[in-house]
Amino acid sequence: MFRLAAILHLFIGTTLAGSALIVALVTGHDTVGGLIVAALVGFVVSLPVTYFVARALFTD
Repeated sequence: MFRLAAILHLFIGTTLAGSALIVALVTGHDTVGGLIVAALVGFVVSLPVTYFVARALFTD
């Protein structure tokens, strides 16, 4: 399950971090610090999402 989660995390983490960056830019947080925080928030949020998706795929 770890390999599945690692591969999924590449895609889910990139998608959520990119979405968080777009939200930060649209809301006017266009400084370097704001963009780094947005990317980190997207990365951290993707960890539990990856776990639940991998668990759902692995158990079926």
